[in-house]
Amino acid sequence: MVMRRRAGNSLGVMVGVGLLISLTGCDYWPPALQAQVEQMRSETQTLTMEKTQLQNQVNDLSKAKLDLQAQIDDLGRMNREKTGMINSLQTQLDTLRARTVKAMAPKAPVKSTPKSPAKPVVKPQAKKKATMKKM
Repeated sequence: MVMRRRAGNSLGVMVGVGLLISLTGCDYWPPALQAQVEQMRSETQTLTMEKTQLQNQVNDLSKAKLDLQAQIDDLGRMNREKTGMINSLQTQLDTLRARTVKAMAPKAPVKSTPKSPAKPVVKPQAKKKATMKKM
C-alpha cells in the first residue's frame, strides 16, 4: 500500500508539473526559429506597405479612368454636334452651288410676240429738255 501511495504521489506530481508547463507555455525559442519569425514579420510589414501603395495607385488610376471617360463622352458629344453642323453646312453649300449654276446658265431665248404696227412708240423728248433746263 505504501508503494501505491508513492506511485500515486509521483504520478500526481508529474501530472501537476505537466499541467503547469502546458498552461504557462514555453518561453524558450531557438535562435533559428526567432530569426525566421522576425523575417516573416518584416516581410509581412513590407507586403502590407506595398499593398497599401498598390491600392493607392489603383484608386488614382480609377479616378484618372473616370476623368478620361468623362472627356471621351464630352468629345463624343462635341463630335456629334460638329458632324451635324458639317452636314448642315454641306447642304447649304450644295443649295448655293445649285443656285449659282442656275443663275450662270444661259437663259433660253424668249419667243417674241409680233408687235402691232398700229401703235408706234413715242418718246417724250420735250420733257427731257425741260428738266435739263431746270438744272
